[in-house]
This record gives sequence, C-alpha cells and structure tokens, in this order.
Amino acid sequence: MSQWKNIGFSFTETNLLPDNHEVNIQYNTFLDKFGEEGVVIVMAINDTTIYTPQKFNAWNKLNKEIDKFEEVDFVVSFSEMKELKRNENPKSFQLTPITTVKEFTQKDIDYYKNKLLNELPFYKGLIYSNSKKTIQSALYIRQDVVNTRARRDFIIKKLNPLIEQFENSENIDIKVSGMPFIRTMNSKNIFDEMKLFLASALLITSGLFFFFFRSGRATLISMATVVIGVLWAFGFIGLFHFEITVLTAIIPPLIIVIGIPNCIFLINKFQQEIRKEVDKHKALRLMISKVGYATLMTNVTTAMGFATFTLTGNTLLTQFGIVASVCILGLFVLSILVIPLLYSLMPLPKKRHLKHLDRRWIDGLINWMNHIIRNHRKIIYLITVLVIIVCAVGVRMIKVSGSLLEEMSKDQQFYHDIVFFEDEFDGIMPLEVMIDTKKPKGVYKLSTLKRIEQLNKAISSYPELSETKSIVNVVKFAKQAFYNGNPNYFKLPTKQERNFMLPYVKSLQENRNFLSSYVDSTGQYARVSTYMRDVGTDKMEKIEASLFPKVKEIFPEAKYIVDFTGRALIFQKGTEYLVKNLIQSLCLAVLLIIVIMLYMFRSWKMALVSLLPNLLPLLITGGIMGFVGVPIKPSTILVFSIAFGISVDDTIHFLAKFKQELAKSNNNYSLATYNALSETGLSMFYTSTVLFFGFGVFMLSSFGGTIALGGLTSATLLFAMLSNLILLPALLLSLGKNNNS
Repeated sequence: MSQWKNIGFSFTETNLLPDNHEVNIQYNTFLDKFGEEGVVIVMAINDTTIYTPQKFNAWNKLNKEIDKFEEVDFVVSFSEMKELKRNENPKSFQLTPITTVKEFTQKDIDYYKNKLLNELPFYKGLIYSNSKKTIQSALYIRQDVVNTRARRDFIIKKLNPLIEQFENSENIDIKVSGMPFIRTMNSKNIFDEMKLFLASALLITSGLFFFFFRSGRATLISMATVVIGVLWAFGFIGLFHFEITVLTAIIPPLIIVIGIPNCIFLINKFQQEIRKEVDKHKALRLMISKVGYATLMTNVTTAMGFATFTLTGNTLLTQFGIVASVCILGLFVLSILVIPLLYSLMPLPKKRHLKHLDRRWIDGLINWMNHIIRNHRKIIYLITVLVIIVCAVGVRMIKVSGSLLEEMSKDQQFYHDIVFFEDEFDGIMPLEVMIDTKKPKGVYKLSTLKRIEQLNKAISSYPELSETKSIVNVVKFAKQAFYNGNPNYFKLPTKQERNFMLPYVKSLQENRNFLSSYVDSTGQYARVSTYMRDVGTDKMEKIEASLFPKVKEIFPEAKYIVDFTGRALIFQKGTEYLVKNLIQSLCLAVLLIIVIMLYMFRSWKMALVSLLPNLLPLLITGGIMGFVGVPIKPSTILVFSIAFGISVDDTIHFLAKFKQELAKSNNNYSLATYNALSETGLSMFYTSTVLFFGFGVFMLSSFGGTIALGGLTSATLLFAMLSNLILLPALLLSLGKNNNS
C-alpha cells in the first residue's frame, strides 16, 4: 500500500503504436513543428433563441469568463472574432476585432450575425457550421496543461459547472466536445467504473462461492485472499509508476475473478480429504501436494497468456501484461500461503460444510458426462467436426474495424455531443497533413499555395472528412481584405495580384501568432488540418487508397514530402498494428503452453490433446463474431488471449489428476479418465461458473469495448468448460491403449 501514492491516471489518448513506429515518428515530427494538435475544446449552440439580447450577452459573458482561466490560452468566439484590415501607411494587413460592443442590442446581433455568416467565410467550420444553424466557440488549452491533471481539474471543477450554470439560467443546451474534453470525461468514466467492477466482482464471486460451498468460513477465507491480491495489484501499478488506463483499470476486478478458482480447487480438495476422516494437518499437506502443483502451473499458464501482451511493443498493453502477469503469480503465492494458514488456525469444517460434495444434481451431471463419454464418443467427434466447419465459415466473415465511438459510453452526454459535432461540423478526430517544401519560405510560393488548395478540394470531396484549414485560408482572407472585405474575393490571388499584395503580405509573415497554426517558423513546412468522422478503420483504409495517389499527383515527390498524421490516423494504424500483434501474441501463448504441457507430461500426445479442447472454444467465439457481425478490434481481440490463458487451467487440473490416477491404475486410461472426471469435475464446474459470471461483470460497463470483452470472454469460458468436461476425456479414452470401455 506504500506504493499507492505513485499511482496516476492517464491524461492522454490511447496510442496503440510503439514509440519507434514510423507513424509515431511522423506524428512527433509534426508536434515539434506545430505543437500539440488536440488542444481545442469546442462549445456549440444550435438554438435560434441565442440571437436574443439576454441570451447572446450571457453567451459572450460565459466565453469571457472562460478566457480568464489560467489553463486557457485564448478563446475564439463570436464576440472575439477578428478580421483583416488593409492599411496604406504603412502598407500592411492588421487583425482588428469586428466589434467593440460590450452589450449587444438586437440590432447589433442581427448586423454581426449577417456579417459572420455571409461576409466572413474564413470562420466557416470554426465559428459557424456548414448549415449556418450552429455557432460555436473554440477554447484553446495551454500546451503545458493539455496532457496533465490540471486539464482534468479545469474541465471537471471549472468548465463544466460554468456551462451547467449557463444552461440552467438561459434554458439553452450547450454541446461540448474536442479531444481534451473527450479524454477527460472518458478517464472519469474509467475511474467510476473501476469502483463498480470491484464491488460487483466481489459481490458476485462471494455470492457464488457461498452458494456452492454453503460455508461462511470458506467464503471469508477466499475473499480475504483475493482482496489482498487486489491491494497488491494497486501496489504493483504504483511500484512500476504506471497509470490507470482503460486496460489497467480492469486488472483489480480481474484479479478477483481469476483468484477465486485457485481458492475453489484448494478448498474443495481440503474438504474432500476431511470427508475421508483425514486429520486437518494431513489434509492440508495432501491439498498442497495434490493440487498445489497443478494450481502453480495454471497460474503460470494464465500469467504467460497475459505476459505475451508485453511483446506487442505497445506501451498500454505492455503495462497491462506486466501488472496482470505479476499479480496472477502473486495470487498463487497468496493462495498457497493464506488458505492453509487460516485453515490451520480454525477448527475442522462441520458436516454441513461438506454437504455440497454430495449434491445429487452434481453427481447426476458427472454420471451423464461419463455415460456420454463412454458410449457416444463418435457423436462427440462428429459434433466437434461440424462445429469446426461451421465456425470456420463464420471466422472468414469477421471484419477488422476500429471505431472511437464504438468504444465509448453511449449513455454519456458527451457521446451524444460527439455525434452532434459529426453532423454539424463533419467530424471530431483530427487528421493532419504536413507538407515539406524542402526550401525555407517555400510554403509562400504561389505554386505551392495552389497545390495546397488542390489538396484542400481533394480532401473536402470526401463526405467523411471536414473542410480543411490551412495557409490557403489565410491567404484568401488576405485577398478579401485587400479588396476591402468583399467576400467575393475570398480566393487565391493571381500572379499579378500577388505582386500588388506582396508589401501587405510581409506584415502577415511577421505576425507569427496568426500564422503559427498553419506554417512553421522557417516557412518550409505547411500544415493542412481536417477532421474525420468516426467511420472505422475499414472505411478509412478505402479513403487512404483513394486519396494518397491524388496527393502524390498534386505534390511531386522530387519537390515535396507529404506526411499524413494526426490522432485519427494514429488510431486507425494502431488498430491494425494491435490486431496483427495480438494474433502473434496468441500464437506465442499457444506455443508456450505446449512447452509447459510437454514439461508436465513428457508426451507430445498429451500436449496436442490438451490444445484442441482449448482452441475449439476460441474458434466457436470467432465463428459467432463473424455470424453476428462483431468486428475484430482492440477490445475483442483481447478476448482470445485472455480466455485461452484461463481456459487451459481446467485442462491442467484435469490432466494432472489424470496423471495421478493413471499411475495408481497401472496405466488404465479408462479408469484414470473416469476417476479424474469424478475428482475434478465438481471444481471445474464451480470455477467455470464463477469465471462466467465474474467476467459477465464487465458487461455492466458503459464502454462498448469493455462490454465486448466481458461478454465474449464469458461465452468462450463457458464453451471451454463443456469442451474440457466432455471432449478432453473422450480424446483421452480414444488415445488410451488400455481403454476398457
């Protein structure tokens, strides 16, 4: 607990790419030239009553109050807009406020509304929407604040209360979005849900444990073990100086769900020995000797499954893999120490605590499985083959898709606000183009400006992308100013006009505050900004395939270097990278578990036999995803690695008992299989049930990705239980030379 003080929360977007990935390198180069892109919070109003004096003045007052906060760099709003004016002495362009009015009358509002919507196209997409029905303000957060806790405190404690106060007093709904705002509200939801998951996981697992064992003592011992594991989990996060992210937030409840099976196998074995009238201390020794080794190997294999995430090269998954694998190994240490210690200090379990071992419905279930395995193995294999064929078809139908909105809480207001901004402003995910002209001041050449305008038109032709903002908009704004603000001249100058305007343009080049958003300090690099709708990676790939050839045609590679970057591209490329690497991690996990099986049983047959009952559930889950249209994305691909690492646990417990029975029965596969099923079937059923409902806890989430993770993992583990209880014994009987069935 001493390390808890080092726990922090993530205040940046999830970057699924490794630091040395080409896309990340390009993005960091962009940040060096132009600074952080995701610094804007937008507040929008789509309500005609805003154009009445009381509400309009209240809106302006709100913007001015926000502008006073130290976390805010500046605010671009209706009343703070500026226009370019042409001065003759000296020849220059000057940014001047369009109004100095402090209290707007209805006449003022009508005048400036008309001026904004009809005479200042520069502000289209910035202050007003394409439909001209929505006005917005842009709050620029300071660069040194945007990725820190100060940003969160500003939004939660200062901005949101002010907005809520305005909405209540003026009866107007304000839509709020922008990457800093989205990140903040998302991280708040993560923290809130972590507490919900912890409470729900403890409640459900303890309830199921008590239902199965009907022992308050056994339940308390198990809960004490996993609660200590949760405390360790927070301690390890702090020890490694990691942050609470959408993934590390699920580790504490995950520890509860994964830790309970350890307790079930150990306590169940202890009670079985006590029922045989073995004394307490001998029962504890037998528990450790007969189940301890199998429990160790199950925890090792589960930890291996999580540890493979560290090989993805992704910081988020690496941290998740490290903490989860270390905590799972720690769970074994806790289980093997705490449970025997507490039982050694307590009196023997009473007969009523052992009644669950004699439940008729459990005996009936195991007898039914024995009957099926003994007499209908051909049917089992036929069904297995049919399932493999059908599910293989479903797997081929799976699509890869990464969507920001799919992973967000649809119950939250900020989610609906994102949808609103997509409709009114054509997107919320920043997509940036950085153009290297290879020469200082190369951006200002008319030929370059014309090429950028061609790029602007090419980007704007895609309905998934918003209109662009670039140096071209500034130059058009300058030409409009040159012609005394006539909006008909909001276009690039001709060569002749450029010569006339050159003395005036120099004043703009000297105004770095105005140009720094679009051109770097050397004039060699230009920035073209757009926003992308949340269309998913598959649609984005099609846009890339269509747009990139056009870009190469517009900007010859001999003269220009053009890089696409921005959060939208990083998210898309990160999804592709993650899916590819998690598939590799799953394959590695399979190989590692084969090695562990070989070490445990010294037999290729046993290693291969153990794989099929655990790969089959993954195939079934994949088939279901394909048929019902659930795409492969970061959250769903995690299911396979997590579920595989956990489902193998039952296989190890069964095969470890099978190996013990095989030695006692003189290599009689039939007798060893039935005895192993009778001995471990109850514990396997208990643990699988707990895991099913335990992972089901994550379906309480408001995040689409967490819901998918919980639901699909629960389903996979259910299939794994059936596979391990029916298919695995059937395969062992078929392989046995002394099969007496």
